[in-house]
Amino acid sequence: MDPVIPRLEAETRRRRRRPLFRHSRVPVRMLVPNFFTLMGLCAGLTSIRMSIEGRYELAVALIVFAALLDGIDGRVARLLKASSRFGAELDSLADFVDFGVAPAFLIFTWGLSAPKSLGWIAVMIFALAAALRLARFNVATEEERPKWQSNFFTGAPTPAAAIVVLLPVYLDQLGVDGLRSGVGFNAVLVYVLLIATLMVSTIPTYSGKLLGERISRDMVLPLFILAVALVAMLLTYPYSTLLGLTVLYIASIPLSWRRYRAKSAADVDAAEAASRVDAMGTSSLTPSTQSSPSSQTPASASGERGRVVEIRPGGEPRM
Repeated sequence: MDPVIPRLEAETRRRRRRPLFRHSRVPVRMLVPNFFTLMGLCAGLTSIRMSIEGRYELAVALIVFAALLDGIDGRVARLLKASSRFGAELDSLADFVDFGVAPAFLIFTWGLSAPKSLGWIAVMIFALAAALRLARFNVATEEERPKWQSNFFTGAPTPAAAIVVLLPVYLDQLGVDGLRSGVGFNAVLVYVLLIATLMVSTIPTYSGKLLGERISRDMVLPLFILAVALVAMLLTYPYSTLLGLTVLYIASIPLSWRRYRAKSAADVDAAEAASRVDAMGTSSLTPSTQSSPSSQTPASASGERGRVVEIRPGGEPRM
């Protein structure tokens, strides 16, 4: 592991606790990440308007755009060393609107707004779960934990949950009928509640935070090609691409859970091995540091009788 990374993370945590407007002049670099956050917030608010107007294609596109901006602003803040408490709080509020309220409005106006239905309760629970998940995340950022745990979220993050919960909308746009009534309607209700539960659960999910710290030189060009191909797929086949990403994310949850448990078990084994080594070292030092009376030499046990008499030639014995 790069020895510089722990120092950068400690500096980031220190800057998150520092007020943004403590001085009369604020560096411009401190404002750049907040511009990305505000653009994402505008996208989320506009998505709510598009949902009310029934323009679901634009509403989905704006939520995806807000998710991309959310992934950029944090990395920009770390690169510019512009993390602050103000930016962290603004990011949490924007995430609640973009990935809690906007998807709830979208899926409610799309197919869960039937009179005297449980649709409103389901989307309200989803929005509340997003708020609770963000509050827990803000508290967890202040805790010290091993480096490898930074590669996992506790529960599904709100941007991923916002995109995954819109799976019924993708299927509807791809021609799947029967999702707004009958058994399909009830299935959508259960699905929304499951995603809400996943957000507030303790299931570890892959975050990818450590993915971009160091990239092999051979992987730079393939990474560029993959990013361009993903953007092209989103623009050309948006619903099919989002459907595929959703399925891949849901399938990755059991794998991330198994990987997290394996790493946790390895840490426990390493801690137990270290404690055994310490115990063996302590027990091996005990006989030499605390000798029993039976192991003492006759000279040390007899006091005056153990004194050494030196005899020199031509002289008297000297004590």
